Amino acid sequence: MAETIEYKVPTMAEMAASGQEPEVLFWVGCAGSFDDRYKKVTISFVKILNKIGVKFAVLGTEEACTGDPARRAGNEFTFQMLAQQNIQVLNGYGVKKIVTACPHCFNTLKNEYPELGGNYEVIHHSTYLQQLINEGRVKIEGGGSFKGQKITYHDSCYLGRANDIYEAPRQLLENLDAELVEMKRCKTNGLCCGAGGGQMFKEPEKGTKDVNIERIEDALATGAKTIAVACPFCMVMMSDGVKNKEREHDVKVYDLAELLEQAM
Repeated sequence: MAETIEYKVPTMAEMAASGQEPEVLFWVGCAGSFDDRYKKVTISFVKILNKIGVKFAVLGTEEACTGDPARRAGNEFTFQMLAQQNIQVLNGYGVKKIVTACPHCFNTLKNEYPELGGNYEVIHHSTYLQQLINEGRVKIEGGGSFKGQKITYHDSCYLGRANDIYEAPRQLLENLDAELVEMKRCKTNGLCCGAGGGQMFKEPEKGTKDVNIERIEDALATGAKTIAVACPFCMVMMSDGVKNKEREHDVKVYDLAELLEQAM
């Protein structure tokens, strides 16, 4: 590799070998590992943790899919197989606290792993980053590059309606000194991006309009040039919506971690 890497990602195996324990395990997830767009979010999140000296680790090749898409699509056998494999690895390392940037991983690890013997404190990165700001560990220099800009935030179903997390992502955006403009359908009344429940991996049923087009119209109606998301599925659907409307030259979709890293 010619480029110089300006971030460090230790694995649990390396930490265990040197007798260390991380503050948190960063659960990267399939999108954060393999999707080219969402890899950038992983890197932004890691850079924030590196910059403020959070001791974290990833599972690396020992991490498998949480099994969320399999369970949503009705393949319970595959879900149980993946979940048990992950729980064995996590419990083997004595993991207590997990942070993830994917609401689907978050929901599955937090709400569905306990019945299979996987009990952890699971935090979504929006909540975790807001905690770091509250503790004074993450400092934003006068709002950074988003001061006064209009930003609209799209609620992920698995973060909002499934887990009642509405305030942390919004507080994070307000810390950027940005003007948060809400879509008409937001919070408990939010509209899905169209990818949840296994829909991400199949073509939509016949209808008059795709859900993500309906949702991007909500976002564009706010007049915001920045659309903030906190989920890899939402990232894909909202970005595709922007392209469909041929607005990619002036409207950008970012994850909360990317916005925060740019502002630091």
